[in-house]
Amino acid sequence: MFGISDPMIWIGYLLALGFALACVVYGLINWNNGCEEEQNGG
Repeated sequence: MFGISDPMIWIGYLLALGFALACVVYGLINWNNGCEEEQNGG
């Protein structure tokens, strides 16, 4: 498939895409969290 016969290459690609997706999801979940002490004057 796609000229890549080694399954380890596929695992590398899938892990890279999976971690990128996990980072996007983590960023969306924690978009407005943090730095609340500075906003409240404290």
